[in-house]
Amino acid sequence: MSRKASPTRKPSLHALPTEQAQARRFGKARTARSTAILEDYVELIADLIESTGEARATDIARRLGVSHPTAINTIARLKREDLATARPYRGIFLTEKGEALARRVRARHRLVLEVLLALGVPREAAEADAEGIEHHVSEATLKAFSDFLKGPRIRKAS
Repeated sequence: MSRKASPTRKPSLHALPTEQAQARRFGKARTARSTAILEDYVELIADLIESTGEARATDIARRLGVSHPTAINTIARLKREDLATARPYRGIFLTEKGEALARRVRARHRLVLEVLLALGVPREAAEADAEGIEHHVSEATLKAFSDFLKGPRIRKAS
C-alpha cells in the first residue's frame, strides 16, 4: 500500500540544500573542529606565557581538562605545523606563525564575546559560548559582528 503525502502536511521551513552545498558546509565544520583544537592550544600557550612567563604541558593539560599524554600529543602536532617549539624540561614557546595565529584567535574571541554581551547574554554563558563560536564563524559574520558593535546604520530606502 503506497502512502500519499497528507494534504495538511506543511512544507519544510527551508528546502534541503543541494548535495554539493551541504557537503561543503559539513566539510567546513569538520575542518573547523580540527583547527579549533590547535587554536585553543595556541591561545592558551600565549595566555600562559603572558600571565606566568611560561607554558608547561602540565598546565596546558589541566587548563584544557585533558590528560597529560593528550596535551603532549597535541603539542607535538603544534610543532609539526610550525606553530610552537619545545625542548625537554623547558616550556612550550610559540613560533612567529603561532603568535600570529594566537593574535587572530584572541581577536575573534573578543569580538564574539562582545557581541554576545551586547545581546544581553550573561557573562559566564557568553564566555563559554564564545569558546565554541569563535572557531566556526566566517569572516563575513565577523565583519557583520564588528559592524553591529559600531552601532546602528541608517539604511537607505529602496
